[in-house]
Amino acid sequence: MPKSATSPKSFEAAVSELEAIVQEMESGNLPLEEALTRYQRGVGLLRYCQGTLANAEQRIRVLEGDTLVAFGNESGQAANTGDAE
Repeated sequence: MPKSATSPKSFEAAVSELEAIVQEMESGNLPLEEALTRYQRGVGLLRYCQGTLANAEQRIRVLEGDTLVAFGNESGQAANTGDAE
């Protein structure tokens, strides 16, 4: 069994472990204490995933604001910055 205090190696590893925990809990075969332990680990993994996604979203917002071309701009030119003539 994985150590409950350890952080996952990656977002994908956390999602995979979380899916396994959900399957185990849905089976209904876990004793109460084991189910509570798995639930606690699941909450920690969920928080890790939410934090990772929030960080990725913030990085994307920074990139969109600084360097990315608007999706609707088919010509491949940079979005209008207001200083073009």
